[in-house]
Amino acid sequence: MTLLILGLILWIAAHYFKRLMPAQRAAIGNAGKGAIAIAIVASLALMIIGYRSAEIIDIWYPPAFLTGINNLAMIFALWVYGSSAAKEAKAWPASKTRHPQLLAVKIWAAAHLLVNGDLASIILFGGMLAWAVGSVILINRAEPAWTAPAPAGRATYIRLAVISLVMLVVISSIHILLGVNPFS
Repeated sequence: MTLLILGLILWIAAHYFKRLMPAQRAAIGNAGKGAIAIAIVASLALMIIGYRSAEIIDIWYPPAFLTGINNLAMIFALWVYGSSAAKEAKAWPASKTRHPQLLAVKIWAAAHLLVNGDLASIILFGGMLAWAVGSVILINRAEPAWTAPAPAGRATYIRLAVISLVMLVVISSIHILLGVNPFS
């Protein structure tokens, strides 16, 4: 559990550094980008290793029907995340919301909290949810002005649907390979 918590702390620190200490971040310039990237990769490694090795301490027992809700939410999270990928015009909801990638993380985290009642899951997914909420607050405070991008056309929506489904298959396959069937 210690590695999981250290990974979360490192993830949050690496992401919040620019917002909470902008002068220090600016002072390290482009070299700082590499250091931040290394910290983020290290935080992911710590979280994954920590989560996979954590003792299972059940806090609550999710009812089976939440699995379907989780899976629908995950499809939606993939769509929301991908909606921001186009260069100019954006697919919904990126054409309407300022932080679609952070919104997707919130959906992902909340969906996983629905179906995982153990302590390590609550720490991991609750921590990521708290980080995403905090990120939105910090970004909006630092940069209050925002102009919504133009809405995308049909081709962008078709591409996004295909990419979202492919990502769902890839992510589901990884879960199954790791011994966690997301459909049962």
